[in-house]
Amino acid sequence: MDVYKILIQLDGAFAQNTLRAYRSDFNDFNTWCTSQQLTPEHITSEDIAKYIVWMTSESSSATVRRRIASLSSLYKLMDMHDPTRAAVVVIALRRMHRQQGRAQKQALPLTNDILEQLLAACANDLVGQRNRVLLYLGHETMRRRSELCRFCFEDLQTLVTGQIVLNLRFSKTDQYGEGRLIAITPMLADLIQQWGETIGYKGYILRSVYKNNSSVGDSLTPASINQILVKLQNQAGLKLERNLSGHSFRVGAAVDMLLAGETMERIMLKGGWKSESTVMRYLRAMVL
Repeated sequence: MDVYKILIQLDGAFAQNTLRAYRSDFNDFNTWCTSQQLTPEHITSEDIAKYIVWMTSESSSATVRRRIASLSSLYKLMDMHDPTRAAVVVIALRRMHRQQGRAQKQALPLTNDILEQLLAACANDLVGQRNRVLLYLGHETMRRRSELCRFCFEDLQTLVTGQIVLNLRFSKTDQYGEGRLIAITPMLADLIQQWGETIGYKGYILRSVYKNNSSVGDSLTPASINQILVKLQNQAGLKLERNLSGHSFRVGAAVDMLLAGETMERIMLKGGWKSESTVMRYLRAMVL
């Protein structure tokens, strides 16, 4: 079962985050198979059920579901029998859900009050200027980490109506690049313009900054956005129940819109959500 070969062949056909998840999930499964003296190509449904039991002791139910879904996709892409669809596996998953529940821990909302405190912690150097752009860009556009990293200066446009927009070329729900225009405020547009004057109007907006704090490097990675937010959280002295993450932008902006009296339809449109149930998971604490 040469999964790594098929993953190379899939490059370009799937999002990089999807391929990264497939690779990580298969590595975990392959490690378990080795410990059990099994091979992935000769696995049975009963073995998959045992794998679920093993994962339950150390992983969240969301992680277990994702790994099983990844294995199912990989078996199908290899034109092999999919052992994850059998009744014994379904039962093992149901048993796990009764033990752990299905709820996922939601990202901590980065709401307006937290945003202001993070902005106050930004220095007046190159890193601080970049971080201010990141904070406003994340909160205003409500985009995912990977999408924030892909915005370019060339995506900044002014429509004939005078509205300033950013062109989101790809997203999790737009894998074929149909694109979407996202309205931003003149204030954020000015910040991006000032940042462009500093580093040059070309390529990615969000860039790494070298340690000498005098020049920029490549585009930020999704993981680096989490690291920046945690660092700012600590610098601001915020005592929160857990660390902020890139997804905190989406959740926080949705909460702010709800408190401002925006309709569910408007929140879904701004955040790019297609399912009302997904938005309600984020807002449950605010509407109960």
